[in-house]
Amino acid sequence: MKLHTLKPAEGSIKNSKRVGRGQGSGRGGTSTRGHNGAQSRSGYSRKLGFEGGQMPLQRRLPKFGFTNPNRVEYRAINLDTLQELADKAKAKKIDIEFLIANGLANKNDNVKVLGRGELKAKLEVTVHKFSASAAKAIEAAGGKAETV
Repeated sequence: MKLHTLKPAEGSIKNSKRVGRGQGSGRGGTSTRGHNGAQSRSGYSRKLGFEGGQMPLQRRLPKFGFTNPNRVEYRAINLDTLQELADKAKAKKIDIEFLIANGLANKNDNVKVLGRGELKAKLEVTVHKFSASAAKAIEAAGGKAETV
């Protein structure tokens, strides 16, 4: 192999389409834009969801459902995740700052502990909310489940 013989792979480099450069280029006249209409004009950009004047899909479909403005979102963390944390970090106390430091929650998250998995470690857990099964499992392992 010599540096002066290096070439890109066959078919990997394509020439860009040079439009509007006269009749001899094969792309003169309308410059591949067809004849009249909005799409032939410069500066044209189609609205998102525009269907050529046909009633767009998002307006054909009915509205439905309800979004509760008072809903509180929680970042769910399961018992098996807490057990992994306890094994890895040798932690006895788990609170929101600890979860943020370990990348399991963000500073604005509300955290809820859920009951999937098994907990063997004796932990003091302080978060915003617990499911009933999670609180029972933490206390069965000899720990404490405290809400913020």
